[in-house]
Amino acid sequence: MRAVTFQEPGRVALEERPEPELLAADDAVVRVEATGICGSDLHIYHGRVKIEPGFVIGHEFVGTVIAAGDAVTRVNVGDRVLGCFHTACGSCFFCMRGAYHACDEARVFGHGATLGSLQGAQAEQVLVPRANLTLRRVPEGMSDDAALFAGDVMGTGYHAVVEGGMRPGDAVAVLGLGPVGLCAVQVAKASGAAAVIAVDTVPERLEVARSFGAQAIHLTEEDPRAAVQAATERRGVDLCVDAVGHPDALDLAARMTRKAGTVSAIGVYAERVEVHMGVVWIKALTLKSGRANVIAHVDSVLGMMAAGVLDPSPLVSRHMTLDDAPAAYEAYANREALKIVLSP
Repeated sequence: MRAVTFQEPGRVALEERPEPELLAADDAVVRVEATGICGSDLHIYHGRVKIEPGFVIGHEFVGTVIAAGDAVTRVNVGDRVLGCFHTACGSCFFCMRGAYHACDEARVFGHGATLGSLQGAQAEQVLVPRANLTLRRVPEGMSDDAALFAGDVMGTGYHAVVEGGMRPGDAVAVLGLGPVGLCAVQVAKASGAAAVIAVDTVPERLEVARSFGAQAIHLTEEDPRAAVQAATERRGVDLCVDAVGHPDALDLAARMTRKAGTVSAIGVYAERVEVHMGVVWIKALTLKSGRANVIAHVDSVLGMMAAGVLDPSPLVSRHMTLDDAPAAYEAYANREALKIVLSP
């Protein structure tokens, strides 16, 4: 089968790989029909997240189950399914408390030895361990483009808002309007936020946030802190989502958030960051961070998407094939597309 592999920073390739085979009773094999390029994949592409050359990348997928072990009970061969971006055992200390993202045996698709050596989904087929937890049937009538978001991007935006403790009537700021940030904007609006301030530097992304009902603020041409003060009677937002994963974003988030508010750092961090603990301490801020608990949230997210409350499909700006993967990564790295969906 054909698969997209990491070669070196700035270069991916389409290579032949053996078709996956079932290894455990709760494994499944999915024929991939749509797979996305995510901001997390760019961290690999740029060399910020280390991975072995030749490893199959990608962690978002929709497709059809073509094989399933005897212990797989939640999906059947022939089912149209979506995958969560990581697996979980379902029975360790953390899983029993619903913290599937902290599972002792969690493995992330397409992230190399550091995160479980689980080959990725930018391929014609993908092996899915722990299929009862990792896979969900796609609701009838839902497009591949929409379903692709439930197992990662919309699930991550949902996690950032829900785990950040947002309540109806709260004010929310979202820093970084890639697909995750824009999904967080949608979730905040759908959850009853009184105001959503969305911050970025890319005009097209700001326009999408505006179309979702947010107040769109250019990071350098406008004053995000002034906009927050004006919208909150100078208190600051109740919740600020850092969907960037950069020290400057984390610092700005701490300064935009009200006293006793919450900063939800959902952007990827892979290095040391200096935090002004004086600001965090004097304002009594709560900091939430880490990978999104998408397995815990995926059913709620799918329900909201099926009801039309959330709709990520406008975020897909380009469709390409696996053959086009090198050009697709280059375009995504250059911010020429908001979300690229690949098909075999």
